Amino acid sequence: MDARYARGVELRINGQYDEAIQILDSILEADPGHVQARHEKALALCYSGLFDESIAEFERVREEAPDFLQARNNLGLTYAMLGMNDEAKAEFQFVLARDPNNEVALKNIVYFQ
Repeated sequence: MDARYARGVELRINGQYDEAIQILDSILEADPGHVQARHEKALALCYSGLFDESIAEFERVREEAPDFLQARNNLGLTYAMLGMNDEAKAEFQFVLARDPNNEVALKNIVYFQ
């Protein structure tokens, strides 16, 4: 794991979202296809309350890496939090179609049945 990426993840985990976003943005500037950095940025934006920006990043991850199931679950959770129930359900259904035992999707899909 790249040291800058690891630092960005550490900052996000520690609640230092602005600093995490800055580092993750620098990674994405150099490598726009770094989907893990984009996913981490989406999480930091979400935790910062920047939901529109977060969804935009999660959706870009979905476009670039449709089978990145952790990101799809996090997008589903963000949609659910914002009352976007049809969108949330679709994300959890996608995850379960790929991984029928995915605990996050199984736990959350029940709210949309």
